[in-house]
Amino acid sequence: MAETAATLTEIRAGIDVLDRELVGLLARREALVRQAAPLKSDGQAVRAPDRVAQVVARVRTLASEAGADPDLIERIYRGMIQAFIDMETDEHHRITGGSAPKTR
Repeated sequence: MAETAATLTEIRAGIDVLDRELVGLLARREALVRQAAPLKSDGQAVRAPDRVAQVVARVRTLASEAGADPDLIERIYRGMIQAFIDMETDEHHRITGGSAPKTR
């Protein structure tokens, strides 16, 4: 049982290291999304369904190439993309002086 606990501790430590890297990468992505917000003309341009489909298709391929489950990666990306769309919508409204939508 001690070996299992030590292994689990090591695995968790590895996850913690990856989480630090992922948060840094997400912060960089957020900065880019914030830069894109004022360049978009309206809410449809922020939602960009064609771009979302393109990103999802690309990350599914990347997931397969990396040996990851494409369905899992797609679910993660769709959640992340929606969170960024929500943030970008708020940012776009703040910058353009429009009112942010009351519901999502």
